[in-house]
Amino acid sequence: MFFIAISLSLFFGFISQTLLTSMGIAVASIGISIFIFFSVIFDMIGIAAASAETEVFKQWIKENKKGAVTGYILCKHSEKVCSFCADVVGDICSTLCGAGGACIVVALTENIYDNHLLILISISVSALIAGLTIFFKALMKEYALKNCNIIILRLGKILERFI
Repeated sequence: MFFIAISLSLFFGFISQTLLTSMGIAVASIGISIFIFFSVIFDMIGIAAASAETEVFKQWIKENKKGAVTGYILCKHSEKVCSFCADVVGDICSTLCGAGGACIVVALTENIYDNHLLILISISVSALIAGLTIFFKALMKEYALKNCNIIILRLGKILERFI
């Protein structure tokens, strides 16, 4: 996981820094929105994997439900799925949101020389990004806990198309 995290961080960090710094506030805002979206979705998958019940998937395998076999494998390896989704992808997205936020702060404060205003803008941008991320993750966690088996089954269907 350590090497995967570093590799993904380097790759997405390079992309985000080269794109976001040269594109301005609008593109940085869109980038941040995308990173928040992926962070929330992968956090949901991590929670669902940790909460899903293997017995349900065994029953669905007997019923030949699409995605059940892959879902069962995800359940059996829930600690790895949860770690990758919630920790690796989630933390990388959070870091990239911070980088995007820094780009926005730089763009907003280009011609501002009042230190108090600079600090206020910086704190406001960071707080907005953190607030949005935490809000959507909180909503998605409740959903993931209540619908864990269905989420993992759907993920199983998606993965079976590509594997």
